[in-house]
Amino acid sequence: MTVKKSDSKTHPQAGRRNFLGGVIASGATAVMAPTLAGAAEPGASPPKPAALPPSAKAAAAETGVPPELGHAQGVPGSDFMVDVIKSLDIKYLPSNCASSFRALHESLINYGDNKMPEYLTCLHEESAVGMAHGYFKVAGKPLITLCHGTVGLQHAAMGIYNAWCDRVPMIIIGGNDLDAAHRPPGVPTFHSAQDINAMVRDFTKWDDTPVSLQHFSQSFVRAYKIAMTPPYGPVAISLDAGLQQEPMKNHGAPLYIPRYVPTAPPQGDSGAVREAARLLANAQNPVIVVDRAARTADGIGLLVQLAELLQAKVVDQGGRMNFPRTHYLSSPLNSVNDADVIIGMELSDFWGTVNAYTDNAQNSGIGTNSSRIKAGTKLISISSVDLNTKANYQDFQRFQVIDVQMAADAQATLPALIEAVKAAIPNSAKAAIAKRGEATRKSYSENKARTRQAAAVAWDASPISTARLVMETYGAVKDLDWSLVASEGNVSNWPQRLWPMEKYHHWLGRSGGYGVGYGAPASVGAALANRDLGRFSVSIQSDGDLMYAPGVLWTAAKHKIPLLAVMHNNRGYHQEVMHVQRLANFRNRPVNLGGDMGPVGTSIERPDIEYHKLAESMGWWARGPIKDPAQLGPALKEAVAVVKSGQPALLNVWTQPR
Repeated sequence: MTVKKSDSKTHPQAGRRNFLGGVIASGATAVMAPTLAGAAEPGASPPKPAALPPSAKAAAAETGVPPELGHAQGVPGSDFMVDVIKSLDIKYLPSNCASSFRALHESLINYGDNKMPEYLTCLHEESAVGMAHGYFKVAGKPLITLCHGTVGLQHAAMGIYNAWCDRVPMIIIGGNDLDAAHRPPGVPTFHSAQDINAMVRDFTKWDDTPVSLQHFSQSFVRAYKIAMTPPYGPVAISLDAGLQQEPMKNHGAPLYIPRYVPTAPPQGDSGAVREAARLLANAQNPVIVVDRAARTADGIGLLVQLAELLQAKVVDQGGRMNFPRTHYLSSPLNSVNDADVIIGMELSDFWGTVNAYTDNAQNSGIGTNSSRIKAGTKLISISSVDLNTKANYQDFQRFQVIDVQMAADAQATLPALIEAVKAAIPNSAKAAIAKRGEATRKSYSENKARTRQAAAVAWDASPISTARLVMETYGAVKDLDWSLVASEGNVSNWPQRLWPMEKYHHWLGRSGGYGVGYGAPASVGAALANRDLGRFSVSIQSDGDLMYAPGVLWTAAKHKIPLLAVMHNNRGYHQEVMHVQRLANFRNRPVNLGGDMGPVGTSIERPDIEYHKLAESMGWWARGPIKDPAQLGPALKEAVAVVKSGQPALLNVWTQPR
């Protein structure tokens, strides 16, 4: 790479080096001499210079030509690492740059030609991990990200935990200077550890610390394989800086890259599948509850087959797009109340599905719970998470007794379950099953009518109601191949209640760990994948969530990732507003208001954040604040046209709290 020297004639103020050279030539006192207006009074002490002239050694270092560095001998180890990474066809690598993986970074962009993967510049590690999270939920393929030792991995940790809870695969490589005898002192040592993976070990599927290039080759392919075996999840590799920088060494046997062969997902035991089918086939009112049952678009079709075979209501809890919202068997959670058999598939919280819990229900603040279901209701579970439960973090939720429990992948088990149900349904029950479906069609239509009526309440209110925010947004994108890549903040679940979600990419699910800061980077990552597939990406972006990692807006503009972000700007952390208000009521105390939107510590106002200006400063097209509901539709139409042209766009919309 050629470095162009500065031209002092063109750039007379070309930096500190030229400035110091001038000081040496003419003397520091001439540069620092006071003006006449600032002259000292007679008898006063002479003024001290604002800066001392550099020593001869410092001046030589500043003005001299640096010695030419020696050239590396042999093939860098990081070049072989790039070959390993390329063998798995990973398309992108979002990352914040750092010294601990500089050798791999250099090899990726020069030896690897910055293709497969392409390096995406991120301004925070949590943003990089969030982008990988959202990308997978569209593309179905994991990304790799690089983190800088102790500090970078700590920044990334919240995003990694979200991915763990959401069962999303990704590969995290953490740069680390392992050899204390050779690593640089100071900052690199502060940023190193004996075992950086210890920080994330409780919420990753697997981790390793390769000590040779062949070890790295095997570890990376193994990491990819483990991450992509259900239950999916993040994996971590600690990568020594020395191993990256040293030339390749052949210790008797040539280096090789193992061939990746996917592992078949685990299926339910045949005996348990038959017992589940028997219970479902003979039930008077079976209900199917799903959360992350559909890993791919094929999963939706399988669930439709099972539901129609039984004419069973389906409760989709929304961890993924599992079941068409337009299907008459799509039902609300209260459908479990009268069920005699419930089958849960990849549920995050089976206990919460069959029990109703009220937080802070009494003055004790402990809360109360009651059963949602009838006594004697049979429970069936198919969940791959049973194969991957760890002890520390409580993402496995409360314990629930299950009558038939299968530690297996739900989508992989569905074909066998469907065939077993077909065989188990007696001819005498088929008329009753058909009649059950007719009743469900009627209740589905009635539910939809009630939901539309509820959405019309306060339609013309200002700030804008969340129902109108959501439906105006749908009206602007409905004729496109749209994908709702995130809906952060509480908008009363209006997208799931009102949008005709049918395709797998119509809804990507939530963060998994409910960590604030997921929405913006995950939306950008998902929009990246949708860009390559020719789809239109839209997000409902909450205000508090955006401020955790706003730098990802710059990444979207830098890499030309088209995304429509519609702000749910309710100017507060409304979930916490409700918690503090309710607790104050239980304690019979007035709420200490620090702002219009709620108690002290919960509002984001005075000053109000100008999110549209924030987005504009990072290269987005943006408008706002939009407070009049009549202005929302035209603004959305303009924003959609911008996104279709290939740019990201943001609308700052002032909304009701929820």
